[in-house]
Amino acid sequence: MIEMVIDSIRVSLMNYQRVVILKEKEAERYLPIWIGPNEADAIAVKLQNVQVPRPLTHDLLQSVIDIMGASIDSIIICDLKSDTFYAKIILGVNGGQQTMEVDSRPSDALALAVRAQVPIYADEAVLDKASILLDKETGKPLSPGEELAGGKERKLTDEDKKRMSAFYDFINTLDMDDFDKRKS
Repeated sequence: MIEMVIDSIRVSLMNYQRVVILKEKEAERYLPIWIGPNEADAIAVKLQNVQVPRPLTHDLLQSVIDIMGASIDSIIICDLKSDTFYAKIILGVNGGQQTMEVDSRPSDALALAVRAQVPIYADEAVLDKASILLDKETGKPLSPGEELAGGKERKLTDEDKKRMSAFYDFINTLDMDDFDKRKS
């Protein structure tokens, strides 16, 4: 498992679809995951410390987990099948003596992770399938086969290229000018 952080939430200028961009904590790989507008708002509200008058759905779920004596330990982006990401919420139960895995959409798991301030992980196989690298000068995604830092070439199979073409096209429609700027 590779630890990730939420880098940003972006909106495509072509179709207004949201994408959350996860960044590998100790490297420069990025993982774009399409999410719905409600989930994007739920993540952004918490990241920006916006106070809402009533609990949002993810606040409610966190409260229910807490009241039942469990805790959110981490979340894992665990699989990618047919362009659909899968996640698990890892709960600590019985005072942390046991863990339970709950199937989740990544967007809901991420919304809980920012509320509980727990680590976000991605399975290496998911990163191998769907991660992107950015050109440090332009901020644009590198195409498969382009040279990376240190003279390494990013190699993907034809099947990888076909599977990821939708993600690559989507990422290219994003405004990446301020991609590396962090909001405090």
